Amino acid sequence: MQVLIVVLLIAVVGSLGHALFSMSSGPDRAQQMAQALTVRITVSVALFALILVGYHFGWIEPHAIH
Repeated sequence: MQVLIVVLLIAVVGSLGHALFSMSSGPDRAQQMAQALTVRITVSVALFALILVGYHFGWIEPHAIH
């Protein structure tokens, strides 16, 4: 479960980097930037849902901060 969460976090950062590269390349790549941001939002929502489901079923347990 933790590996999947880390992979999704890396995908979010990678998609954000792709959007940044597309944005800095000029206005002709605006469609690619919009698609990269859409992918980032979709992966972020999926990651949030995965964390909630994992917590609900006991796959993820919170740790107290001492």
